[in-house]
Amino acid sequence: VQLVESGGGSVQAGGSLRLSCAAPGVTASSYCMGWFRQAPGEEREAVASIDSDGEADYADAVKGRFNISKDNTTDTLNLEMSGLKPEDTAMYYCAADPNCLVPYQFWGQGTQVTVSS
Repeated sequence: VQLVESGGGSVQAGGSLRLSCAAPGVTASSYCMGWFRQAPGEEREAVASIDSDGEADYADAVKGRFNISKDNTTDTLNLEMSGLKPEDTAMYYCAADPNCLVPYQFWGQGTQVTVSS
């Protein structure tokens, strides 16, 4: 299973970005999938997740600003980010697990998001 993230970049505070994760080999309809991030010197943290039923969960820091979704026909995971803040700057990783166990089994290489003030 290979997860490939795309869509990262540099934006100013208040801007928006859309991250995508192509997941061939993952059955998005039955896997738990999620986005995680890690800033320099910090531990990796969960950003948002979505289970096989489409139920989403968000970290308090991103609630109301980020939206996670998945396309079961293309096995793609997305993260719409708006109202970006400098503290959102991090490497963002896509992850998936067939049994919704933590830590997730499959991980992407990450995509960098940089938000300037």
